[in-house]
Amino acid sequence: MGVMKGGGGERVEKLKYSRMKLWMIRATTSVLLWTCVVQLTAVGETWGPRVLKGWPSCFTHQDSSFSVIEDKVLSVPARVLPPKSKALPLVIFYILGKLGKTWVYKNNGYLMVSCNGGLNQMRAAICDMVTIARYLNVTLIVPELDKTSFWADPSFNQYGSKFQDIFDVDHFITSLRDEVRILKELPPRLKRRVETGTVYSMPPISWSDILYYRNQILPLIRKYKVVHLNRTDTRLANNGQPLDIQKLRCRVNFSALRFTSQIEDLGKRVIKLLRQNGPFIVLHLRYEMDMLAFSGCTQGCNNEEVEELTRMRYAYPWWKEKIINSDLKRKDGLCPLTPEETALILRALDIDNSYQIYIAAGEIYGGNRRMASLASAYAKLVRKETLLEPSDLGFFQNHSSQMAALDYLVSLESDIFIPTYDGNMAKVVEGHRRFLGYKQTILLDRRLLVDLIDQYNSGSLSWNEFSSAVKESHKYRKGQPTQRSVMLDRPKEEDYFYANPEECLKPSSYGQVVSLHKYDYNEGFSSKDTNLEMIRVELEESLRGSGEVARGHNF
Repeated sequence: MGVMKGGGGERVEKLKYSRMKLWMIRATTSVLLWTCVVQLTAVGETWGPRVLKGWPSCFTHQDSSFSVIEDKVLSVPARVLPPKSKALPLVIFYILGKLGKTWVYKNNGYLMVSCNGGLNQMRAAICDMVTIARYLNVTLIVPELDKTSFWADPSFNQYGSKFQDIFDVDHFITSLRDEVRILKELPPRLKRRVETGTVYSMPPISWSDILYYRNQILPLIRKYKVVHLNRTDTRLANNGQPLDIQKLRCRVNFSALRFTSQIEDLGKRVIKLLRQNGPFIVLHLRYEMDMLAFSGCTQGCNNEEVEELTRMRYAYPWWKEKIINSDLKRKDGLCPLTPEETALILRALDIDNSYQIYIAAGEIYGGNRRMASLASAYAKLVRKETLLEPSDLGFFQNHSSQMAALDYLVSLESDIFIPTYDGNMAKVVEGHRRFLGYKQTILLDRRLLVDLIDQYNSGSLSWNEFSSAVKESHKYRKGQPTQRSVMLDRPKEEDYFYANPEECLKPSSYGQVVSLHKYDYNEGFSSKDTNLEMIRVELEESLRGSGEVARGHNF
């Protein structure tokens, strides 16, 4: 009996040991299998980023407006910050998920984009593409900059400036890790498609709502795994977008898009040199050959120059408008002010001639002959080329986008910014200066000004009348808070989001916003008109109704 009892106990111990061994084998096998699965998935680059549930996508507060229209926009699942390392952290995240933590980490595909246009057109486009990628839940490949248009940069490799030549690419990627996954290039298995020319490529429709990208572009990305958008200018609507979308556009523009350290350092040097000599104004004198050829504006040009500009316009097939009436276009306010007109306006605004005026532009068409009036009125005209040594700018020569980046930095820091044409740089700088605290930006009303200039030149207005009219008409055009105009059927004519990103701006001391669209152009203007005085009274009364009168700076 004792032997039998001993034998039975030994069998029980063996059974317990076998069960424990089996459990350990199963546990070890499960861990190994999950590790393999996660490792393969990580290597395959198939997991896209998500952010923490409830984490605000921009700035410090969260708005509920997005939830109101969640049926219109992609539902965004709960997300966590994608780990930098691969398998082990992912295993830990999986285990946390099993313990009850919400974690979804999925990628709908890859988005490649090729930006077109000059620096600031591309800057706005990059902001839009990041925002689109985030809401489509796709991985964005670092955007490719313009290589083909007039504004493309020649470079050492003859393929134009790359993203990393202008922007801090590592900062761009890491600063947006909690919003969207961004890679410097496609994974090898998908990169071969690009090399063989089998990637699906298309231009999205201009001024599209985010719904367009969800309903039209996302299915294509899911189908082809990678989609290439070959045009990016103004492809996302200015208005009618969820607040989170608008704020993410701002976050990219004002935080994630930082210039390279080389550009930033040189920009700081230029600003320091200017500050040493007192206040300075940045004049964005958009009177370069490309703008005149593109717009067809030839005011003040001789016959040879008109022919040269016309030949250039016909040389670029994607510039669609060929036959242009320069005089009519100028009267409609669609031409950049000439250097001569600009000199008159600055004097009329009582701009102190002891101020430095930094010319933020390329080579002025017509050279010294066209700049003579401006140089005579304002002796302290400076440019980056006159402030810096040739060796300082050597790296930037023949790189118009990098030179424009320098001008952008100086424009942000100026005491006053005055653009003579509302191109992309003027608009984006205007919006950025609003974001920095409504720094003074004089928004010239060209349609009104050319009429006043013509009346003054013809003798219909005296100098005092002309100067008073110019100052009065621009009293409320100095970068004060305003509402963006919305034109549902004419998006090209409404206010540009990046010129006035009001959803992202801090409340100001100006009180009620001011409208800039009250002057009746059909009535014209003369020294005896009372339109502008009526506007001034109307605006001041409306502002007093809110308890405060707008406080503008004196010119």
